[in-house]
Amino acid sequence: MRIPTIIISALIATVALCPTETFAKKKQKYEKRTVSIADSTRTSTPAAQPVVITDAAKQLYGEWNILTLKKKKVVTPTRAYIYLDFNGGHVYGNNGCNVINGSFTVSGNSMKLSDLITTETPCHSTTSERSIMKGLEEVSSFKVSRLYNMDYMDLLNSRGGVVMTLRRQNLDFLNGPWTVKEINTNNVTERNIRLVIDAVMQTIHISTGCNIISGAVNIDTSKEFAIQFEDLSPTRNTCAEIAETETDLLIALEQAELCKRINDNEMALMDHKGTIVLVITRTRLR
Repeated sequence: MRIPTIIISALIATVALCPTETFAKKKQKYEKRTVSIADSTRTSTPAAQPVVITDAAKQLYGEWNILTLKKKKVVTPTRAYIYLDFNGGHVYGNNGCNVINGSFTVSGNSMKLSDLITTETPCHSTTSERSIMKGLEEVSSFKVSRLYNMDYMDLLNSRGGVVMTLRRQNLDFLNGPWTVKEINTNNVTERNIRLVIDAVMQTIHISTGCNIISGAVNIDTSKEFAIQFEDLSPTRNTCAEIAETETDLLIALEQAELCKRINDNEMALMDHKGTIVLVITRTRLR
């Protein structure tokens, strides 16, 4: 999902209306919260739900991390993954040590990987790179399931046995406009801080009512729920009544390393300890 250029214009227009009055409301203090990844939406871990494949080119396209091989955790010097490119049916990636290249075909839930070649850098790891290559050659079908905001794909052999399990994070829920509800447990709803995230283009644009902040979104697919905001660059308008909030916002964004839905309309951004530094609420562009 690409965020149209008009969004940026809308944010800039918001800055043009920078408020001059001071805010009489005091920040409402909330109890410090720490949220674990598993507990941030529900109290028990549900079973992954099957995903029906209706458009393989759309649903399977992209990068998948290899988690297990024959039900054993994959441990390699570098990240093991495959990338399915439906523009020409090419597969490439890394077996944990060497680069992979080859071809693939998908028909229904059938999948065939062929003509696989690798570079030949010598490596030593708990998981043999040769075992990964052999496993890929055994694949004849697949099935996809979803748990929280992540998709999992089991690659199966001709007997229906699971050869390997792969994971891809689905962060589409990040896309779109949000308002900032809390910064470090302080209620800042009255500030009307608005931001737009594009997880595909990996950009973020924020209107504080005084300044526009632009930056990059870095999504680390090798880690669960990992997200970071980088190269944050604000404009240089001075509005004393919101300067402290802007500073707190920038610090919170720089601290953010994890993201998780609180509910259908709210998302928490957390630091590396799982402590909430920012809560944002889904909104609409005006």
